[in-house]
Amino acid sequence: MENTQPQAQTAQPQAAPAAAPEVLATPTENTTNAGETIQPIVDTSGTGASAAITNVDPTDNTSTVVKVSANVAAAAAAAATPTAVPSSVRIEVLLEECIRQNASDIHIQVGLPPILRIDGALKAIPNTPVLTKDMIEKLVYSTLDSMQREILTKDKEFDYSFSFGDVARFRVNAFNEKGNLAAAFRLIPTKMPTIDELGMPQVVSGFADYPRGLVLVTGPTGSGKSTTLAALINKINHEKAVHIVTIEDPIEFTHKSARSVIVQREVHYDTFSFARALKSVLREDPDVVLLGEMRDLETISSAITIAETGHLVFATLHTNSAAQSIDRMIDVFPAEQQPQIRSQLSSVIMAVCSQRLVPAIGGGRVCAAEIMVANSAVRSIIREGKTHQLDTTIQTGANEGMQTMDRTLAKLVQQGTITYDDAREYAVDLHEFERIVKGV
Repeated sequence: MENTQPQAQTAQPQAAPAAAPEVLATPTENTTNAGETIQPIVDTSGTGASAAITNVDPTDNTSTVVKVSANVAAAAAAAATPTAVPSSVRIEVLLEECIRQNASDIHIQVGLPPILRIDGALKAIPNTPVLTKDMIEKLVYSTLDSMQREILTKDKEFDYSFSFGDVARFRVNAFNEKGNLAAAFRLIPTKMPTIDELGMPQVVSGFADYPRGLVLVTGPTGSGKSTTLAALINKINHEKAVHIVTIEDPIEFTHKSARSVIVQREVHYDTFSFARALKSVLREDPDVVLLGEMRDLETISSAITIAETGHLVFATLHTNSAAQSIDRMIDVFPAEQQPQIRSQLSSVIMAVCSQRLVPAIGGGRVCAAEIMVANSAVRSIIREGKTHQLDTTIQTGANEGMQTMDRTLAKLVQQGTITYDDAREYAVDLHEFERIVKGV
């Protein structure tokens, strides 16, 4: 998810004790799932920060102090050894630099210095060396527990998340390339955003008020889908007394129960797979279900079924428009089942928000969104398999809060928020975009 929230503040290092203590750590308030918490701590050697890592037992959230297992402690100690890794590439230093520069991602791989993505552009961190294989392994392993390392070794790639003190969370994909370990760290600030803070249309806030049905938030990787969903769940949590179940891989934003009761389940720790969690979710008495990603026929089918049974379901897809989202859901099914799926989907779909993060004039990024709200015309089009007509229906549905991506981009250009050239790169139909910008 991209960093569309207000800038997080840089963690203030804590003074380390004079003598090296036994490796113990206290879980932070936002460590709610299995994983680790890395605390910024000043290294007594004066060469840089070292890490205190908290391993959290997924079956025991009441623990106040958890002793790090021997093999993880050894890896953490090795990663913190001043002679093993230059202080400029300690994991704590990189995470703090990411937060300080309000970057959305950190990329590390052999043969390159650490790279930040700032406002969509990749920039090397100044005065950091080219990373070696040993450096990468120390950086990644210092954020993993023993079980996570086993999964990474076996599967060659692994999604996980961890807390960096009480400042931020990071979602990580560790993977192998050319026989070497590499990783992408995504910054997830701990402050929960609101729909207004994200700059989303007001109609999106109303998605949280639906009593039932299926709401899709779509877009390519890094378009802020998880952030939008977190804002919607946060709104429900503070306004309604309902039971919310999220199924994520990994957990990104952590929610505390307010008026609602929230259960967050993470694949690999709390369930073996999305499909397995979805099979049992109806027996968990949910009112609202958030599905981190609809990846295949089984998860799409389950999401439709859960919505059909009277629950409100939020889910994401990696698609670029409302029409493409509907087609993607239907096309995963065998041809003989598609008429039935069209009928089911037309009855449960409530809205689709397809979004992008576009570089803003003066720095930062702004969210541009296509909004489709399901009315009788939309449902009829889906049922009859005429999804190519959805764009026209969205264009004529402005009074219901609908808007096309091209019209949204044109409006942002006219307001002086984004440049014409940047808007062209994200336009769906260049001819339509230029027509709207010129007022023809």
